[in-house]
Amino acid sequence: MRKRKRLPSYNELVIGTVEEIYDHGAFILLDEYGGLKAYIPLNEVSHSWFRGIREVLKKGQKRVFKVIRLDRKRGIVDVSLKRVSESERKQKLYEWKRLQRADKLLEIAAKKVGKSLEEAYKEAGWKLEDYYGEIFAGLEEAALRGDKALEEAGIKEPWKGILTELAKAHIKFSIAKISGIFHLECYQSDGIERIKRILLSWRNVVKEDGNIKIRMYTLGSPKYKLDIESLDYKTAEGILKKILNTVQKEANNENCSIKFERLKR
Repeated sequence: MRKRKRLPSYNELVIGTVEEIYDHGAFILLDEYGGLKAYIPLNEVSHSWFRGIREVLKKGQKRVFKVIRLDRKRGIVDVSLKRVSESERKQKLYEWKRLQRADKLLEIAAKKVGKSLEEAYKEAGWKLEDYYGEIFAGLEEAALRGDKALEEAGIKEPWKGILTELAKAHIKFSIAKISGIFHLECYQSDGIERIKRILLSWRNVVKEDGNIKIRMYTLGSPKYKLDIESLDYKTAEGILKKILNTVQKEANNENCSIKFERLKR
C-alpha cells in the first residue's frame, strides 16, 4: 500500500502503526508513506482522562490519525488521535481496506507479467487512480464492464487483460433487490391493451444496463410483480420511485385502478 507523494498533507487522515511509546508521546510509522515516522504528542492522544499513554496506545497497534503539523523541508510530521471523529475513522478504514485489496491484485498481476509492484503502480495503478479517483474503483469497473473500463483509463496489454481477469475473479458485488406487486384493473373493452401500456410505460423513463435489472411479470390478473436489482439500495429505491410515478400517471390517463404493495426484503 502506497501513496504517490512523499509526505501527507495537513489534516489528512493516515493509517499508522505505533512503534515507540514514551511518557511524553509516541512515534508512529505511517503505513501509506513507506513507514515514514510521525510523532503524536501526549495531549493529542485522547479527549478522555487517562493515567498513562500506554492505556490508550499499544506497540504494534494500527490506528487512524490526523496530520496536525507538517514541516516539508525537514520531513517532520505530527499527528493526532483525538481529533479523528468516529465517522472519519470508519471512512478511512474502509478506504484502507480497499487500498489493501487493490495492492494485492496489483501484486498478483505484477508476478504474472514478470514485473515489479512498482512498475504495476506506474503502468496501471496510478492510471486507474487518475481516471476513477481510486485504484480499487477502477478494478470494480473492470469487474463490471470488462477490459473496456481499463482501456478508458489508458491501460494497455498485458496489464489490461490480466487485471480484468483478476478483477472478475476476486471482486464480487452484493445485489440489492426490491420487489412489489401492482394490483391493476381496467374495466374497459380494451382493458388488456391498456394494462400493457401502463405496465410498460416505465421503459421510457428508466433504462436498464449491466448494473440494473428490472422485471415486470404477471402473477395472474389483476396482480403484476415488479423486481428491481441493483448494486445498492439507494439506486434501487430511486428506480422504484420513477417507476411508481410513471405507472401511476399512466394508469390515471387510462382511467384504470392501480395500487402498489411493496414486499418485505
